[in-house]
Amino acid sequence: MTDSVPEGQVAEAAETDPVAVPVEPGYDPAAPAPIDIPRTPTGNAEVDAQLDRLGDADHLATDGHLEVYEDVHRGLRDALTALDARPGPAGPPGAPVPSPSYHQSRS
Repeated sequence: MTDSVPEGQVAEAAETDPVAVPVEPGYDPAAPAPIDIPRTPTGNAEVDAQLDRLGDADHLATDGHLEVYEDVHRGLRDALTALDARPGPAGPPGAPVPSPSYHQSRS
């Protein structure tokens, strides 16, 4: 015995069987699909490159997203750390000295 329904009877089967759901041919809800979120440039080339890397997840199954997200997170964290390492412009005389960053104080 077969459970297949001839093509002409799909609509009829859907009316009589509340569980039967017709499926569009070629449609795969689990297939990777871009979410098309616009990425506005930040002006920082290193940060922009990491944000562009997020687009790589658009073409992966969900189990591949974690690797991309972790890689981008690591890159953004490194970019922020690099900002702490750069000497900034000297402040006006008598200006308070900024406290060390969290990572420097934990060392």
